[in-house]
Amino acid sequence: MLIDWFTVGAQALNFLILVWLLKRFLYQPVLNAISVREQRIGMQLADAASKQAAATKERDEFERNNREFDAQRAALLAQASEQARAEHQRLLEQAHKDAEALRLRLADLLRSEQQLLSAEVARRTRDQVLAIARKVLADLATASLEDSMARVFVERIRALSGADRKLLTSATEAAAGALVVRSAFELPAQQRTAIEQALSEIGASVSRLNYETVPGLISGLELHASGRKLAWSVADYLGALEKSVGDILGSASTPAAAAPASGASQ
Repeated sequence: MLIDWFTVGAQALNFLILVWLLKRFLYQPVLNAISVREQRIGMQLADAASKQAAATKERDEFERNNREFDAQRAALLAQASEQARAEHQRLLEQAHKDAEALRLRLADLLRSEQQLLSAEVARRTRDQVLAIARKVLADLATASLEDSMARVFVERIRALSGADRKLLTSATEAAAGALVVRSAFELPAQQRTAIEQALSEIGASVSRLNYETVPGLISGLELHASGRKLAWSVADYLGALEKSVGDILGSASTPAAAAPASGASQ
């Protein structure tokens, strides 16, 4: 069989032209479209990967923040609980202290009121007893009793110590006015003479001696000279008793009361 090379060459040329035409107008656009699509898919995949990485990073950051927040919340709760316990303990201790202070104040107030009540009862009792004693002794005082008082008064003058005699003598000599002897009843001449004689015996001047009757003077006599007094009377004993009882009551009502001063000399 003879080969027609011209036909073969023409067919080969046609095939080549067809291939070129297919490649130029069919395969190449398809390849280009496939390449563009692959690029677009690659870009989308890269973008998706980037977004996934960002999401993963955000998720990790969120989880880390949550863990930190949980840790901070736990620390704050623990701190708040500790502060609440401390504040509760402080308030409880303060309440105990306030209650104890109130109890002590109430106890002091009650003790003070008891002391005041006891002192008031004691004072009223003292006043009543002394008032009754004064009334009874004043009712019992008579002229004969005053006579006995005068004799005792004379004996007390004569029994004065040397120092007391000097003080009485100096007082009678330095007296600007007359010496005064006071009594509840008027002294008879005999008793006056006895008093003047006793004063003269100790060296006291009787040239300006006067006598006064004082009804309020209970059973006794008093000699006044230049601000000094020599006395022997029930009223003085009652006064001394009243002062002594008052000092005792004052010391009992005041825990830190000072000791009373000693009495003045006659």
